[in-house]
Amino acid sequence: MTEHELIALWTKARWHIIVSQLAPTFLLTALVAFLSLGLAESALSVRIAAAGILLASGILGALAQIASANEGLFIVADLRALPASSALGRGVVASAPWINVVRFVTPAVFVVVYIALLAALFLPFA
Repeated sequence: MTEHELIALWTKARWHIIVSQLAPTFLLTALVAFLSLGLAESALSVRIAAAGILLASGILGALAQIASANEGLFIVADLRALPASSALGRGVVASAPWINVVRFVTPAVFVVVYIALLAALFLPFA
């Protein structure tokens, strides 16, 4: 593949990472809003459903994000193998360590927020 083709693939992988965060971020925000409107006092089945929807969206978002990040690492490896690269190609290669934020830190943050929201949904606080 050419550098141009690899950078186009990089752009697509990066876009997938961004889009994979939309649904979980929206749902986390919505759940916080619903909690402030009294979701924690609703029927147990409703609270379980809300937790399940959030968990499913978070898992699917994380899987899409991790898959796109892994593709990004493969693209970086292919860019590194090219004999000469443009400034943009070198920039993509230099950004490779940040892909680990996408692979590890963002899903970890989701887990922490999810646990906090579960506590708000199911634990009685005075």
